[in-house]
Amino acid sequence: MRIDRRTMMGATAGLATLASAPRALAQEAARDTAWPPAESFRLWPKQPPNAPRRLPTPDNRMEGNAPRRELHLRGVAEPVVGVYRAARPDGRAVLSMPGGGYRFLSVENEGINVAKVFNPLGVTVFVLAYRLPGEGWLESEDVPLQDAQRAMRLIRADAVRYGVDPAKLGTVGFSAGGLLAASLATASMDPVYDRVDAADAGDARPAFAGLVYPVITGDRMRVGARAAARFDTNRRVRRDTPPIFIAHALDDTTVPVSEPMAMLTTCQAAQVPVEAHFFQEGGHGFGPAYLPPELPGSHWPQLFDAWTRRVLTAG
Repeated sequence: MRIDRRTMMGATAGLATLASAPRALAQEAARDTAWPPAESFRLWPKQPPNAPRRLPTPDNRMEGNAPRRELHLRGVAEPVVGVYRAARPDGRAVLSMPGGGYRFLSVENEGINVAKVFNPLGVTVFVLAYRLPGEGWLESEDVPLQDAQRAMRLIRADAVRYGVDPAKLGTVGFSAGGLLAASLATASMDPVYDRVDAADAGDARPAFAGLVYPVITGDRMRVGARAAARFDTNRRVRRDTPPIFIAHALDDTTVPVSEPMAMLTTCQAAQVPVEAHFFQEGGHGFGPAYLPPELPGSHWPQLFDAWTRRVLTAG
């Protein structure tokens, strides 16, 4: 086979395009921070369950310094799901749970940017703006899981309209949102709210759960002694827990590596399919667009994408 100069130039250009892809995705993700997006839906037809007399005041603002100046949500009085459709959907979908320590929602870094990266891979992304326990809700430890369960059921009830396969609907959660994703994976049947309509007869169990720099135990989120054991999600893993994917950096000083390691260990003991990636560098808060491409942790979206294809085929 003859390789001429033009062939070599074309190959070099192709490699350059692949190398620059993460940066291009990051730049594209930063352009559109509208919340809620053009397509979205409310979770509850009336007031959400556990509502106090006075609902929190919505507070959406840009915070941080460039290049990490991001949209954060507080005062979530009316939880909504933002819908981001893939141009060429393959049936897969994820409910994305932003983190923020249950004090705010990092909806751009861990929601909007998730859609920007996964939509081109054929995945429809639903971003959940869930209620925060510390904003006055009654029995506040239940409200994030109420919203997550309800969102899963509503998406499945309308799966045809969204062009997704109900059997291929999973979740991905980040930091505190990782605790919520793990809670959904292990406590999808917990009766945390009264049935509202026919959709609530549906299944809230995700087909798979991605946990990215996740909190795993309830005591780290100060949900209260009564509920802490219930939200030690690693202790609730059973054989029928859906497959679990973990991505975490060893130099994370916010969530210690012992948290995801506890989930890995219990999944192995319960014979639950689990894949874990522990990166030497990355810190905390590396959504799908912020790590430099030379760091291996920047490739977790591609690893997660390949893993979901495998587990859905195996299932």
